[in-house]
Amino acid sequence: MSSTQKSNEHATQAPGAAKVDLKLEVVVIPVSDVDRAKRFYSGLGWRLDADFSQGEEFRAVQLTPPGSPCSIHFGKGLTTAAPGSFKNLYLVVSDIDAARKVLISHGADVSEAFHYGGIRGPRLSGRDPEGRSYRTYASFSDPDGNGWLLQEIKERLPGRV
Repeated sequence: MSSTQKSNEHATQAPGAAKVDLKLEVVVIPVSDVDRAKRFYSGLGWRLDADFSQGEEFRAVQLTPPGSPCSIHFGKGLTTAAPGSFKNLYLVVSDIDAARKVLISHGADVSEAFHYGGIRGPRLSGRDPEGRSYRTYASFSDPDGNGWLLQEIKERLPGRV
């Protein structure tokens, strides 16, 4: 028997409401050219899940990185954010060196690995010197300049699946 118990004692819920498992599944990113963005992300090996239009004013494209439970959406009529305005979108990987090699092999310009000096410290070259999970990064951008941070997570925080 486990000594771990789940408790909802501080959770608030409307009377009669069902419990809902909330997960981030889709991130909408702003792009200036839908077809170019589709070629870029498909070229990285991301699976094309959907590409549909409804008239001239709406188009939605959904792609999913290999092994990810989350997807990205972009298109026409999905967001009013400016193309290239999203910075530090996270792409979690278990091996940053392997992820860099895969992305580079597909034509992405990926930074060298880096870490931060302290919680709000400067960006420093190389992997986290103590080898801690959550502390090593690399970055790349899509053609519009939306910025992605690869974050190496080898061990999940307690309570995370």
